[in-house]
Amino acid sequence: MTSSRGWREPYGGRAVHVEAGAEFQATTTQVCGLFPFVAGSGSPAVGTPIGRHQLFGEVVCLDPLTWLRAGLVTNPGVFVLGQPGTGKSTFVKRLITGSIAFGSTALILGDTKPDYTMLVEHVGGQVIRVGRGLDRINPLDTGPLSAAVRNLRGAEAERTRWEVRGRRLSLLMALCTLVREAPVSNAEEVILGRAIDLLDERLAEPTIPDVLAVLEEGPEAIRSAARAEQPERYRDRVSDLVFTLELLCTGSLAGVFDGPTTCPIDLDAPAVSVDISRVGAAGDKLLTAAMLCTWAYGFAMVDGAAGGPRRSYLGVMDELWRALRGAPGLVEYADSLTRLNRAKGMASIMITHSLADLDALRTEEDRAKARGFIDRSAITVLAGLPPRELARVSEITRLTRPEQELVASWSAPDSWQAGARHPGRGKYLIKTGDRLGIPVELSLVGIERELYDTDQAIR
Repeated sequence: MTSSRGWREPYGGRAVHVEAGAEFQATTTQVCGLFPFVAGSGSPAVGTPIGRHQLFGEVVCLDPLTWLRAGLVTNPGVFVLGQPGTGKSTFVKRLITGSIAFGSTALILGDTKPDYTMLVEHVGGQVIRVGRGLDRINPLDTGPLSAAVRNLRGAEAERTRWEVRGRRLSLLMALCTLVREAPVSNAEEVILGRAIDLLDERLAEPTIPDVLAVLEEGPEAIRSAARAEQPERYRDRVSDLVFTLELLCTGSLAGVFDGPTTCPIDLDAPAVSVDISRVGAAGDKLLTAAMLCTWAYGFAMVDGAAGGPRRSYLGVMDELWRALRGAPGLVEYADSLTRLNRAKGMASIMITHSLADLDALRTEEDRAKARGFIDRSAITVLAGLPPRELARVSEITRLTRPEQELVASWSAPDSWQAGARHPGRGKYLIKTGDRLGIPVELSLVGIERELYDTDQAIR
């Protein structure tokens, strides 16, 4: 007969008493020779289930706001980087579905293809289709913030009023910069600011044609701001600005941003998608304007709702590079919109194909600010990327050599056989700070195969 203490027979090794083994603790640097099987800590189990760990088979969960509340990250920013066709949109759609289930409102601020319309409609959300003859967005519409100015009193009302003014002026300058492909001068900024002040006294929600009309009218307050008392001198001062605003109203942007907002964002909906795919067919300039206006309007709606019931939001900014390359200085505007997401209870997801997209910006200042987007995002998600791209990513988010080799192996098929599955489809490396990356493989279930499919048009 045997037992845990040995065999009951002569020379069977039976012991009356077995002492517990001694335990020692040390760093992996000190005991790596004794125990070389080093592995990272367990995968996060809080948030939306993304898939299974490619090495250990554990379920990997991710949700930027949930991770922030759990102390896993310092901010709720997510930067998704990967070649076309590797499943970036699929990954983001899974995060959107999970965030809705956790009670957050998903805001897809500028769906350019559109990739997210089917999903938003399926969950009972709101789809706003922007374009000529469709829905229209007023760039100067600040949503609930304008109503808050009228309802508040004292210092809080004054602070909100300046916030509304700053938002309107910043977006108007960004659109003017986009149209003329050159920055607005200091004198023009002063004139635009005074025009907005004047319209704020007359109208609840001014529009760009209202700004153009007040400049052409040339009241004393505007002439004083232009430092031009004589009519001829005033016309010379504002002539370039008048033609720029005229282009916003009658040029390629006509019919989209030259009137009141026709379909306000409904923050009570579980998800909102602003479909600007019809605008994209008219060219990059119009698409860039649509994305800037959509971002500004969406963030203004979130800020205006801050005084109500506590909510959380997930903002998706896809095709980031198309908005930033429109004209010099637009990166500064996008940067100012997204910096305070944590204070708003809002997570942001920025999506692009390559850091080379950001390096294509016109000025070094813009390129540096654009690289700051990924540097400021606590969570970086890498789909299939070539080695040269990973080397550049590693300069911002440190990647070990095995991590680079793993992501590079997802970047291209290893054969010319027709019908072969892309090796990187549904595979992602999740990086947070200097922690070891989490390689995860996403598997679609049920109706996800239909809702997340972005290749229907090709087939």
